[in-house]
Amino acid sequence: MTPIRAVLFDLDGVVRHFDADFTADIEARHGLSPGAVLDAAFEPDLLAQVTTGAISRRTWVERVGATLGSVAAAEEWGCQPSEADPDVLAIVEALRAAGIRTAILTNGTDTIPAEAAELGLTAHFDAIFNSAEIGWAKPDIRAFQHVLDALGLAGAEVFFTDDSASKLAGAEELGMPTHRFTSADALRVALRAAGVGV
Repeated sequence: MTPIRAVLFDLDGVVRHFDADFTADIEARHGLSPGAVLDAAFEPDLLAQVTTGAISRRTWVERVGATLGSVAAAEEWGCQPSEADPDVLAIVEALRAAGIRTAILTNGTDTIPAEAAELGLTAHFDAIFNSAEIGWAKPDIRAFQHVLDALGLAGAEVFFTDDSASKLAGAEELGMPTHRFTSADALRVALRAAGVGV
């Protein structure tokens, strides 16, 4: 078994979490149907544009507002608060104490650097890779290859976890050990199975 020298984390749904009721509350207050905000925000073509840096987050939110017919609802959604997962950050710190590098690969927008700094994530990770800066979004193999090149590591040396099973594909093509994230405890088990004691 090739030793794991770095662990790569997805951001949303793994390292940071959003309040599941926040968007539903916005929809209720603005008279929108359940799911309308996320349907507008995550329309595949629009999402691809913002996560590959073709448009800014500001433009994304404006287009969501236009689709919804409610600028106010989109603006509220665009200010959704988030919090870092302390259990996952504890794993990150254990990895670093063991001499294993840690990094994030997120399908993000141009505001990820500011968001990561606000949550204090830059102190926990050696690198934060953002699809909006790379120009390729997960599961595109090119996004993962960018990370491997930047870290100077082979696929087999980098463990990747994401809460979306579909996002693991590009990593697996490059020989990266992967784990679909469901909880910090399950991640610890998966890391131990990969030879990483945390």
